[in-house]
Amino acid sequence: MAQYAILIYAHDSAHRPDATPEDTATSDAHAEELTSSGALVMAYALTPRDMATSIRADAITDGPFIDSKEVIAGFYVIEAPDLDAAIAIARTNPVVRDGGGVEIRPVHGGGFVQRDSGPKRADG
Repeated sequence: MAQYAILIYAHDSAHRPDATPEDTATSDAHAEELTSSGALVMAYALTPRDMATSIRADAITDGPFIDSKEVIAGFYVIEAPDLDAAIAIARTNPVVRDGGGVEIRPVHGGGFVQRDSGPKRADG
């Protein structure tokens, strides 16, 4: 089955370090629905825009890469049989009802990186 990345665009992320369960309830309920449906592969919420650091050439700045009304607040990957099914799933994201939006992109490739759990030594 094809995988699609859903990028969530909103005014900012609800997942502040001091966020309460009430602050994230809508997002959490949506994630539970996607998990129950079997469509959700992975999901990550991002922290608010003021916690971002951006790099362009040799310049490092505080804040998101560009100053815009909306930022990427999080993303998740779903499995769907085709783009139409992915669109139907993405439309259920609560940010769409709350004035934000989502972007849907087919996943070309990738996956989790296997890491050696042993201690690392500076000399190799």
